[in-house]
Amino acid sequence: MNVPFAFDSMLVFAWLSFFFLVGIYLRARVGFIQKFLFPSCLVGGFAGLILMQTRLIDVETSALENFGYHFFNISFISVGLTRSEDANVPTSKFHGMKGPAWMALIQGLTFPMQAVIGGLVVLVFGALGMELFSTFGFLVPLGFNEGPGQALSIGKAWEAVGFANGATIGLTFAAVGYFFSFFVGVPLVNYGMRKGWAFHGQENLTRDCITGVYSKDAECESAGKLTIHSGNAETLAFQAALIGIVYGVTYAIIGVLGSFLPPDVGIILWGFFFFMGLGVALGLKKAMDLLGLGHLPDPGVQRRITGWSVDFLIVATVMAIQLKVVWEYILPIGVISLAVGVCTTLLVIWFGRRLPQYSLERTAAIFGTVTGTVSCGLLLLRIVDPEFRTPVAYEIAVMNAFALPIVGGGAVLVNAPLWWGWSVGLTVLVFVGIMAVSLVMLKMLGLVGKKAA
Repeated sequence: MNVPFAFDSMLVFAWLSFFFLVGIYLRARVGFIQKFLFPSCLVGGFAGLILMQTRLIDVETSALENFGYHFFNISFISVGLTRSEDANVPTSKFHGMKGPAWMALIQGLTFPMQAVIGGLVVLVFGALGMELFSTFGFLVPLGFNEGPGQALSIGKAWEAVGFANGATIGLTFAAVGYFFSFFVGVPLVNYGMRKGWAFHGQENLTRDCITGVYSKDAECESAGKLTIHSGNAETLAFQAALIGIVYGVTYAIIGVLGSFLPPDVGIILWGFFFFMGLGVALGLKKAMDLLGLGHLPDPGVQRRITGWSVDFLIVATVMAIQLKVVWEYILPIGVISLAVGVCTTLLVIWFGRRLPQYSLERTAAIFGTVTGTVSCGLLLLRIVDPEFRTPVAYEIAVMNAFALPIVGGGAVLVNAPLWWGWSVGLTVLVFVGIMAVSLVMLKMLGLVGKKAA
């Protein structure tokens, strides 16, 4: 059959859409999935992974990685274009900004701790005769702490400088992080609620929240509002066009910067497209504010675009995992993942039990974030605070601004062995230093108290 147009990309999108809908169906029907609140995108991604590995469907892994990469970039750009709607910052006995600061500093502990564990395991395996790529262990904080998008983006860039299958290994760490987030996080939150640690006491999730689908007569929140008159253009098209402009500008900036850098550094720079895109989006939003156009990027619609891109990102990245590669590196992946998962869990619980207020809520939110994504943190928070009556949902949004230097700095530092020729041991020591600084700041800000009863 002669087809006059290229359909490859749209067929991949069709498969992603199919498995996303499969995930929604399974979440609505399967009690086990509902019990652990697995999001539909993750369920659908694993359904697609199973069918791909059993050869029942054939989708190019490189195409899935490309989709995942671009969806990840879009999610960061839309975050940058989203203005805050919160006129009144909720306050509490925890002094307003200390909640977000605490969660950001927990990221400042867990990100470097995960990198230290990954780096040390690489050194141990090297001493035992199993040589791994120098940054192998540094993929784990990207997968656990930042999620599949960043693990894919930087892992793929590392492949260009000699790290075979870096993207798949990074995505594997991200998938294991999700399992810790839900298989460990949900029972821990339920345990805390039974112990009476929830601020508002034990509350029940609505049936709609459990199944993941609103019932026919449910009262639903608005997805956003029109900022462009429908007689002129569609608001969604305008919001998407803003993202497109940022995408093009970011592409040009990275292309120009890369031309002035050594080839290996220039290639890795494309792994930071998301970060550069976020900066360009923030700049565009500021420029629109100065021109009196700041009301046009609607935060509701932009949040929907962020959510859409993250959902499809997760479906694509989980499907892109190559199990034969995972099996080849199963021992170092298993050792690193288990050590990181256990240590992260213990660290978050230890500090969470020493919070003066909203300890369970904040612990749930940050645990989901540092093992999965912010979305995972919100899902765990919803178990203990279904109506988001505590300020923690707001705090986790503000936390991203506090954590940006930590996350951005960590994302740069994992490249040290490739960019600056540092040894793995030296890079590990620097990460230890970051942990020490975070600990000192937690103490100085009075964010570590006595263990709660």
